[in-house]
Amino acid sequence: MRRGHLVGAAVAACSVLVAGACSTTVQGDAVSVFDDPFSVAGMPATDGPTGFRPNAAAPTREVEGTDGGSIDELAAGATSDIEEYWATTFPETFDEDFTPAADLFSWDSDGFDGEFCGEDTYGLVNAGFCYDDRTIGWDRGQLLPGLKRAHGEMGVVMVLAHEYGHAVARQAGLSAEDTPTLLSEQQADCFAGAYMRWVAEDNSPRFTVSTGEGLNNVLAGVISFRDPLLTENDPDAGYDEHGSAFERLSAFQFGFTDGPSACAAIDMREIAQRRGDLPVLLPEDQTGELPVTEESVQSIVEAMEILFEPADPPALSFDAAEAESCADARPSPPASFCPSTNTIVLDMPGMEDMGARTDPDEGGTLATGDNAAYSVLVSRYMVAIQHEHGGVSLDNAAAALRTACLTGVATVKMSQDVTTPGGDTIALTAGDVDEAVSGMLTNGLAASDVNGETVPSGFSRIDAFRLGVLGDAERCFKRFP
Repeated sequence: MRRGHLVGAAVAACSVLVAGACSTTVQGDAVSVFDDPFSVAGMPATDGPTGFRPNAAAPTREVEGTDGGSIDELAAGATSDIEEYWATTFPETFDEDFTPAADLFSWDSDGFDGEFCGEDTYGLVNAGFCYDDRTIGWDRGQLLPGLKRAHGEMGVVMVLAHEYGHAVARQAGLSAEDTPTLLSEQQADCFAGAYMRWVAEDNSPRFTVSTGEGLNNVLAGVISFRDPLLTENDPDAGYDEHGSAFERLSAFQFGFTDGPSACAAIDMREIAQRRGDLPVLLPEDQTGELPVTEESVQSIVEAMEILFEPADPPALSFDAAEAESCADARPSPPASFCPSTNTIVLDMPGMEDMGARTDPDEGGTLATGDNAAYSVLVSRYMVAIQHEHGGVSLDNAAAALRTACLTGVATVKMSQDVTTPGGDTIALTAGDVDEAVSGMLTNGLAASDVNGETVPSGFSRIDAFRLGVLGDAERCFKRFP
């Protein structure tokens, strides 16, 4: 029996999210009618209530196996709301009537007497859509409570919107028994994004989500659904693949930005084109982690010089105090760029802390590791590239998103081995891109201007980064003038 599951191994360890945005926001005017830095896919980026409305409409669906608790009440409200969206949107998109899921099931993964889609629910910490009987089910014991703790009520809603996305894809004829998991999962992510846009536009009678911190937390939930890192010799490599955080975020954003019609355009060719040469599997016997040291950051800077060939390469300083005396920029620790001296200044203890990996079993739901720090370093090099380019401001919102875009360009360039003059080989490894986008969501430093200030929307930061991953430096300068 086939069941559309939400995740690989990562989400099972959901606990407390450490994803509050710590960055400041840039002041100023919008720079483009097409790419307003203070908007989210054309909507104002604002903070406000997120979760159940005070006078939310009652659920319209009953749940089999429920214990009558608050988690099942939230899940029932979510599925009712999602169905209300699709009851109108499905006919408009696919020109046929919408048929709701047959039944909803709840189980406790710590219990011994449940079954869903032909499978014993003991230890089944997951949610799913059962293709055989068109039912949707979830674990109320561990999964949904963990998601609620980590990402709030909308984290639970997001999971169920994804599962309903599988039902929509099947009904629309976009997925079948032989559809690769990688494709069906990203179609479902996309449909979840389309529904979440409807909520963000204040159309839901049950839920609301702000386009600032509210949506940032939803995106953090999407990141937690990523596939675990596998090595090239792992027997599970390539089997039942769901997608990296970067890929799943991209699919969600397609739906949020362009609606459900964009989800129908996702196929294996599109996914392969989006993935390009980005690494998926770790080389055998490698962890993918490069300790953050003075020697390693020197090698990264040397690699940037080879890849971008600036006429006047920036200097590198490990004296953190130098950033305080910069005449034309404020410090943005742990990595700062001073235009007047053309110097990147690093606070190495801060860099080491930023590049530390958090064990998912110890509460880490985001992608952490060395590239969380290295992407910030690369972003300061990209500010130096903008400084040399000339003709653009370095201290406004456009500069922040341009930096994110150029950091995406640099990330792809590093997908090929670069040998530095010192004989070191620098190369992107599997998981590095996910670490970069996690950092852009939580602190935004890799998507910030010369002063370390960024735009309020993590959605916009990641969107700009993806533009660079899929484009080139010229496109970044044109898109964010």
